[in-house]
Parts: sequence; structure tokens; C-alpha cells
Amino acid sequence: MTTYSIQTIAENFKMTAFGVTLEDYNDWAGNAAKTAAKKAEITENGKLAELLALADGQEYQINYVLDGKAWRGFGVMGEFDLEGAVVFDFLAGDYIVVPGTGANQDTLADEITGNVFGSVLQQITDYKYVGPGNSTFVKAAEHGEYYGEMWLRAKKVAG
Repeated sequence: MTTYSIQTIAENFKMTAFGVTLEDYNDWAGNAAKTAAKKAEITENGKLAELLALADGQEYQINYVLDGKAWRGFGVMGEFDLEGAVVFDFLAGDYIVVPGTGANQDTLADEITGNVFGSVLQQITDYKYVGPGNSTFVKAAEHGEYYGEMWLRAKKVAG
């Protein structure tokens, strides 16, 4: 059983990000390539650095349902007005928080996401993921390791 916790966020918050719409959510390879291309683009053109400088410097991978379609991108906590960026609403309430560690900063968010949707959510019986989005951050830990957490809005299941 993977460890997780339930954290309560008292107030609604916003996140600002650059990303891509995923036309076919089950096209894992295509979506990964599309997402990686967007990350490379916003890294090379300086847009991600600009966004990080406006916020606290912590980057998040954000998954959201936008206009009925899956959306994935990279951004920060807070609301910022940058051309091409999207601002998302994250609602107050309970969040399932799933931690993870690994040696590769670039793949840890995807590893945590795969773990959450591949097994963790099926193990949790007292809460249900309700969205409309989730976010994952990764930061340096000790001895070349990285630490990350995925936060998913959830509702307690009546029991």
C-alpha cells in the first residue's frame, strides 16, 4: 500500500501554466511527446523562467480538464498575466497527497502520476478524486535524490 495523506486547503487558489490540450487521453506516447515538446518550447523561449520568477520559483506539472478536454502543462502557484498562459482555479477542500522519491528530476512527476492513477486511487476507499485538476511538484532532496508530491482534490465517501 502506497502511503498518502489527506490535507485540507482552507481557501480556493489559482495556478498559472503553459501547456497543451490532449485530444486522446489514452494516447500515452503521443501525449508524452506533445507534453515534452511544450516543456522544451517554454524552457527555450524563457516563458517558464519568466513565470517561475513571478512566483516562488517552484514548478508544478498540472493536469486539468479544460473545456471538456484533458490538458497538461507546467506552471506555478498563483495568478499571473502572461501571454499564452492559462489560469486555473483549484478549489478549497480535501486533497489526497501522494509523495514519491527518485533519482531523476525530469521523470519523477510522471512516475508519481502513473503510480497514483495506476494503483493508489484504487486502494483509497474513504475518498474519491473529484478534480477538475491535480498538480505535482518535484524538488531536490538529499544525496542526489528528488522528492515530489501529487495533490488531487477529493471528497470523503459516505460510509
